[in-house]
Amino acid sequence: MKQLVRHLPFIALLALLSACSAISQYQWQQKYGQAETTRYDVPATPKKGDVYYHDVQPILEARCAVCHGCYDAPCQLKLTAWEGIARGANPNQVYGDRLKAVPPTRLFEDAMLASQWRERGFHAVLNENNGISNIDGSVLAQMLKLKQQNPLPKTAVLSNDFDFSLGREQQCTTIENFAKFAHKNPLWGMPFGLQGLSSNETEFMLKWISQGAPREAEPPLSPILTQQIAQWEQWLNRDSLKSQLSSRYIYEHLFLAHLYFGDDKTFFKIVRSRTPPGKSVDLIATARPYDDPGVERVYYRLTPVKETILNKTHMPYRLDTARMQQWQRWFIDAPYTVSKLPSYTLDVATNPFIAFEQLPIDSRYRFMLEEAQFTVMGFIKGPVCRGNMALNVINDRFWVFFRDPDTMNEREVGQFLIQNSSAMALPDQLGNSAPILADWSMFADAQLKYLKARVQYIQQRPQRKKVQAEQLIWDGDGHNPNAALTIFRNYDNATVEQGLLGDAPPQTAWVIDYPLLERFHYLLVAGFDVFGNIGHQLKTRLYMDFLRIEGEQNFLSTLPDPAHIALQNQWYRGAPKNTQEYLSASALPLEDFVLTVPASLAPEQAYEQMLQRFKQRISADFKNQFALSYLANPKLVDALTQLQQVKGVSLQWLPQDVVIKVLPKQGKPIWLTLLNDSAYKNVAQLFFDQKRRLPAEDKLTLVNGFIGAYPNAFWVVNEAQLPQLTQAVAQLNSEADYTALMDQFGVRRTSDEFWAFSDEVHQVMKAKLGINYGLFDYNRLENR
Repeated sequence: MKQLVRHLPFIALLALLSACSAISQYQWQQKYGQAETTRYDVPATPKKGDVYYHDVQPILEARCAVCHGCYDAPCQLKLTAWEGIARGANPNQVYGDRLKAVPPTRLFEDAMLASQWRERGFHAVLNENNGISNIDGSVLAQMLKLKQQNPLPKTAVLSNDFDFSLGREQQCTTIENFAKFAHKNPLWGMPFGLQGLSSNETEFMLKWISQGAPREAEPPLSPILTQQIAQWEQWLNRDSLKSQLSSRYIYEHLFLAHLYFGDDKTFFKIVRSRTPPGKSVDLIATARPYDDPGVERVYYRLTPVKETILNKTHMPYRLDTARMQQWQRWFIDAPYTVSKLPSYTLDVATNPFIAFEQLPIDSRYRFMLEEAQFTVMGFIKGPVCRGNMALNVINDRFWVFFRDPDTMNEREVGQFLIQNSSAMALPDQLGNSAPILADWSMFADAQLKYLKARVQYIQQRPQRKKVQAEQLIWDGDGHNPNAALTIFRNYDNATVEQGLLGDAPPQTAWVIDYPLLERFHYLLVAGFDVFGNIGHQLKTRLYMDFLRIEGEQNFLSTLPDPAHIALQNQWYRGAPKNTQEYLSASALPLEDFVLTVPASLAPEQAYEQMLQRFKQRISADFKNQFALSYLANPKLVDALTQLQQVKGVSLQWLPQDVVIKVLPKQGKPIWLTLLNDSAYKNVAQLFFDQKRRLPAEDKLTLVNGFIGAYPNAFWVVNEAQLPQLTQAVAQLNSEADYTALMDQFGVRRTSDEFWAFSDEVHQVMKAKLGINYGLFDYNRLENR
């Protein structure tokens, strides 16, 4: 009762606001009539010309999608497609600490028509009333006009009236309340907190909206693409049980992929359909790819990606003849039988070691390993990686290696996984509204049981000829650049790149084998529901601790015991006491091998020497495209190396990801990314990141090219100024120092040159990245 009384003022305020909103809506309807919610179910046809794709879409991509492109787009307003504009806005945040899961709101999946989105709580940003002009009745148009009438103040750093924090309160005004919104917040027009569109861009957008936001018919697919789709759909939908089980496995691993054929940059998604190839796709939309489809037979179809490509969500995956031959060899021609298809019950579908036990382990592992960057990218780029709670389980820069599939005894591993599949159950089986605290001990105990069973399995295996530790590592079969990866964490987002990046040794290193890689995918990609409740998110984060420990211990076990223990203690400084039990249980090597690092070496020396041995094994023919040594100017490389070697407490004032444009004395500009590798005592705790920070151990990684999806800052520096920039970075001691650095080198969000710089960045990125290109997201752009 006391709690109720305490919250009465808040409840009363909510009731008052709700009543005011209802009154405003009623008055609006009395004046202009009832909204016609089906108006934008189908786009109007332009009177003449190629209006949308030729003129409107380029503006949306260059000025709008860079903030309104992902799940964290303000008000869920996605400006990456006409359908996103027609859908409108919703004040509910996708990323939130909720007690119950909410229905998903995925564009092109969970509803197809604007009127259907109205039923799901989205309000229009285009005019749906007949009694008012399309400009006066459109929130989008009014937001653009508000910006035009009230440009940003002439100041380098915006006031605290502009809230750019990720958890900020959403201000999702409807057209009925827009006048009040504009009066209260005259500087909050679109683009929010950035320079406005040019007068020509604004006028063109307003003209398009005034005409009813028309769009011409979508361009048809070429005959070649149509033929390729037919070939792949035929392969994926054969009737044999082998084919059906294999296609289910492929789909559950590629459902986030942007598939493409050869050199064509038209992207597709693999989806589940109720209808077979040759008929229109009848999409089966479920929260997770292994949820019960509700039909006896599922068909796997390829549909075009209709949204603007963003770096954050872009995971390209090539389909060609060689790929089909690989899959045919691994999944169809391999000597095994499928007697029965697995069910979609949670206890089966959430556990890949049960659902796919009939598929050869070697085939499953090679399928993921062949495109290891893509596989790991799923849980690095995927929705799970929004928010520091999801990512504070990994370090800021670490290297990843993989167990060589040729060193596994498939029969032995298969028997072990079948015998211990229940101990490898994942929290996903609790669903997306998991209890916040209950049931956690069940998974913690199961993980310990699995680790102890693994120890027993390793100890009781028949003795085999010992090999050197590094020979257990996959070398990419001598040609595959996925053999080693570097993962960068930038506080609340992350990136994975091929190769071993950074001049200094990484903060940690992992070795991943098949059981670990499969669990990563099903925990963080297939099994993670971004619309789930806090219990689902919390259990995912806590279980990820176990998997990280396994990966790190797989690497540390290749070192002599003194170095292993010393480095383990360093990586887990101040970690909770119960962490030690999992560290001890994970410490046994994956295989009997010959230690190649002398026990007499100091721990850091042993670490670096083992990394070097791994590096030599996998890097014979692989080129590091991000290396500064690729630059032709030795003096410039020396100057940049000096910047990269800055370390220590001054770096705590830097953002996580800075894109730098260097103007050399001769030649074209050089584009670099400066990544701040922040250090922590450990990453084994859920909260209090800042209390575990070790600024004295911070380092920098400077790369040639672009890394990351969310730049925090843009710098421009002449080659002759590099020593001055390096000195300024090394001497940072306050926010005022950083402000002075930005005054000299920064291109702030308030700069008159911001959009021209943004256009140049994307133009260069497109040329450099090719099929991997996607737009930056400016939701992490700083205001300093």
